[in-house]
Amino acid sequence: MSYVDEVYEKVVAKNPAEPEFHQAVKEVLDSLRPVIEANEEKYRREALLERLVEPDRQFKFRVPWVDDQGQVQVNTGYRVQFNNSIGPYKGGLRLHPSVNLGIIKFLGFEQIFKNSLTRLPIGGGKGGSDFDPKGKSDREVMAFCQSFMTELCKYIGADTDVPAGDIGTGAREIGYMFGQYKKIKSVYEGVLTGKGLSYGGSLARTEATGYGLLYLTQEMLKCNGHEMNGKVVAVSGSGNVAIYAAQKAQQMGAKVVTCSDSNGWVYDPEGIDVAALKEIKEVQRARLTEYKKYRPNSEYHEGRGVWTVKCDIALPCATQNELFLEDAKALVANGCIAVAEGANMPTTMDATEYLQKNGVLFAPGKAANAGGVATSALEMSQNSERLSWTFEEVDGKLQQIMVNIFHNLDDAAKRYGKEGDYVAGANIAGFEKVAEAMIAQGVC
Repeated sequence: MSYVDEVYEKVVAKNPAEPEFHQAVKEVLDSLRPVIEANEEKYRREALLERLVEPDRQFKFRVPWVDDQGQVQVNTGYRVQFNNSIGPYKGGLRLHPSVNLGIIKFLGFEQIFKNSLTRLPIGGGKGGSDFDPKGKSDREVMAFCQSFMTELCKYIGADTDVPAGDIGTGAREIGYMFGQYKKIKSVYEGVLTGKGLSYGGSLARTEATGYGLLYLTQEMLKCNGHEMNGKVVAVSGSGNVAIYAAQKAQQMGAKVVTCSDSNGWVYDPEGIDVAALKEIKEVQRARLTEYKKYRPNSEYHEGRGVWTVKCDIALPCATQNELFLEDAKALVANGCIAVAEGANMPTTMDATEYLQKNGVLFAPGKAANAGGVATSALEMSQNSERLSWTFEEVDGKLQQIMVNIFHNLDDAAKRYGKEGDYVAGANIAGFEKVAEAMIAQGVC
């Protein structure tokens, strides 16, 4: 049995109830086979893969808080510090009812390679809770965030582990968490990113993941003889990533015709009204059923269906495992030329393989959505220097990072005879830097 297969079997055996983690490990290790086979004796001796798939440490803790009716509620909090061989642990905090240890581990494992791809000094980690901020008052969200940070603060720090936002964790939640950290630890440091501009946040951080997705997609298209201008784009999701991906795509001359939330989806043949979407989701915190009030000619549909719309480019920006094999078949049948992942692992493995086999350009999330964590690292730099860069400075650095990521993964794929396989290229390019650092630092 190959080294890759041995390690994957051990992962499944040790973590039997974590299918998302299994999926992430299998996808990465399968694409790394040529690198691992070329160095198998050394990697076996160093137990490199065994160390790579096992988190440095993982925390699970109780989060009690009091709701507006005076009832005590209890949620579960998590933080997985996966690998810090190239820098402090870095990764978001997801607040969503679906959160469990397996999902946090899958996200943290992916974060290792995503962060490595940026070529910035940040390691991989992830955290969150099964708390749902939807429908909660500001006071209830504050009560949860303060209780959550009371425990989390024991394990994080500006040079140790720097969490950020993720699904359910926006500027409001980060603000409450930062205030509690500062109060308990009596230090003012860049321990969280995604902060407000008045207390150490970075311009362009809000836009970064969505903008970065489009910068990489544009470069991928350009290097394959296409351009963004004039293309029809299908986007899933209606959160931070989806909103700013739609905004940047339209600035590049494309027409975005869909968005979605957990209840349903919108088709707007005239192009999604980003201002209306921001009002509904960022201000009102309402459902997409409100969109038709702003655009009477749009269509609202319950359930799934974004990927049935004819488009040139598909940008899954909602959550993991949202684009299935039947969706991939529909995209191919409708002439889609490119899929770039704005969310973490939104495309199932069989759907990814189908898209690649049918000639669709495919940019995996660990590369395509790295703009958020890249700009978080830029926020860390500004905090360390006690400086604040302009929007244009940050956006310019972000664009160059995303262009470089594409060329790094493209070059890695070519070096191992996998030209055009950007999934393999991203994993190889991310892995090589981490592996070199782990070996250089000895058994630790």
